[in-house]
Amino acid sequence: MSRTAVVILNWNGLKYLQYFLHITVRNTTGDGSEIIIADNHSTDGSVEYIEKHYPGIRLIRFDRNYGFAMGYRKALEQIDADYYVLLNSDIEVTECWLEPLIGAMEGDPAMAACMPVIRSYNRRDMFEYAGAAGGFIDRYGYPFCRGRIMDNIECDEGQYDDTREVFWASGACMVLRAECYRRAGGLDDMFFAHMEEIDLCWRLQRMGYTIRCITASTVFHVGGGTLPNDNPRKLYLNYRNNIFLLVKNLAFHRLFTVLPVRIMMDIASSFVYLGRGSGGLWWAVVRAHASVCRQLPALLRARCRAGRLCRSFRIGGIYRRSIVYDYFVRKIRVFGQLEARCFR
Repeated sequence: MSRTAVVILNWNGLKYLQYFLHITVRNTTGDGSEIIIADNHSTDGSVEYIEKHYPGIRLIRFDRNYGFAMGYRKALEQIDADYYVLLNSDIEVTECWLEPLIGAMEGDPAMAACMPVIRSYNRRDMFEYAGAAGGFIDRYGYPFCRGRIMDNIECDEGQYDDTREVFWASGACMVLRAECYRRAGGLDDMFFAHMEEIDLCWRLQRMGYTIRCITASTVFHVGGGTLPNDNPRKLYLNYRNNIFLLVKNLAFHRLFTVLPVRIMMDIASSFVYLGRGSGGLWWAVVRAHASVCRQLPALLRARCRAGRLCRSFRIGGIYRRSIVYDYFVRKIRVFGQLEARCFR
């Protein structure tokens, strides 16, 4: 059995495979580790490139694009390993990047998942949007990171060099203990893409496990490799999946206090987009909430399944205040300005 499976989910990512795969192979392969590429029915020549230049890499081919969540879910079902490493195709890994992550997992049986520090590939002294130095959420479900609040991204000056528990690890580069992943039911394919890793980390914590950012390891992420940040499709998935998160994982009594406020905040943001002349983004938010309504029965069934697995709703890493209010009204721009006592 492979001790560690580094699984790259690819969809039309030929240019990233050409740039980064040889670096991943050079800095990863060793005793007990295997690189596997799961291809979501690419049409850009990705499969042919892998078969020609990397015949020794195991290739899992799908018949269509299953998205991030189901794509990884289907791939991991076919892989026998102690640890799964989910790695984006647009990640540049560094020398010996994997050892601190696996070492931390082996040293702490209660740790179900971890991540390295993720910096920007294009601005290498800056944290990267999708993960930075570990993820958190606020009371209304808005994700943010050590090193990134809303669209404000910090320079990495060593201010978050302490390894600590976080609420979520980034799906761009995360290590999962395979046994815990399977016990938690894996990634939820209802999400398709975006925030499915936050949902998984929430379930894992409710089962009694911890999530950490291991700052002894750093990787560099291009970001926006599949969909740019201003893409209506990406915005739709983010808004829809954020509500999915809350419906699935919030304590029952908090659903009635959190969801109405969150819906009003989403409506307000949609009209901000409209006021800026971004009708496509406004419509993406409307469609997101309509999709939640349509899928509510399936969401409630997923909530019941999660409830049977999980011990408690009382977990750490949730910011008790509104990060949106703190950012726009209190003008808080960096994670270090947030009061530690506001995290539970």
